[in-house]
Amino acid sequence: MKHLIVFAHPNTHSLNAQLKNALVEHLQHLNHKVQVRDLYQINFNPVLSFEDIKRQRQGQVVQEVSREQDYIKWADHITFIHPIWWTGLPAILKGYIDRVFSYGFAYQYVDGVQQGLLKGKQVVVINTHGKSASYYIDMGMLNALSLTSDTGIYTYAGLTLNKHFFFDQADRANGLQIENWKQQIINQFNS
Repeated sequence: MKHLIVFAHPNTHSLNAQLKNALVEHLQHLNHKVQVRDLYQINFNPVLSFEDIKRQRQGQVVQEVSREQDYIKWADHITFIHPIWWTGLPAILKGYIDRVFSYGFAYQYVDGVQQGLLKGKQVVVINTHGKSASYYIDMGMLNALSLTSDTGIYTYAGLTLNKHFFFDQADRANGLQIENWKQQIINQFNS
C-alpha cells in the first residue's frame, strides 16, 4: 500500500514528530511505500494568492501545488499529523488545504451539487492538543473540530475517514502515555 503522511509541526523533536516517526517505521516494517511531506521542512507556501484563485478557475495550478497533488494521487492512504492550535489546523496546513485541495482536483460542482473527487483514498488524522478531552467534549469543541475537519475538509473531498485521533493534554504526556498513543496508531494500521 502507498502511504502519504502530511506533517505540520515546526519542531523536528516534537511529540507530533515522535508519532510520525513511529508510524513511518511501522509502515516501512510492513513493506508499505511511504512518502512524508513535512510542510515546514519543504517550506510550503501556505498563502492562497489571487493568482492561485485565477489559475484554479482555469483548471491550472502552480508547480508547487501540482507536485503536492501528485503525491495525493499516488497515495492509497493519507495520514495528517498536526497539533490543534487555536482550535484548528496550523496555518501552514490550512494553507496546504486551501491551495492543494483545489476546485477540479479535490471537489467540483455538477448541476449545483458538490462532488468529492478523492474517492477511494483512506484517511487517518492524528491530533495533539493541550486541553483535556473532557474539557473539549463538555464545551462542544471535539464535535466542532470533527465537523470542521472531518466533514468540512476530508469527506467533503471524497476521502474515507478511518480514524481521527485526539491525544489530549499532550504538553504534559509522560513516556508511558506517549508509548500508548504510538501503539494506538500502530494498531490502526495493522487492520
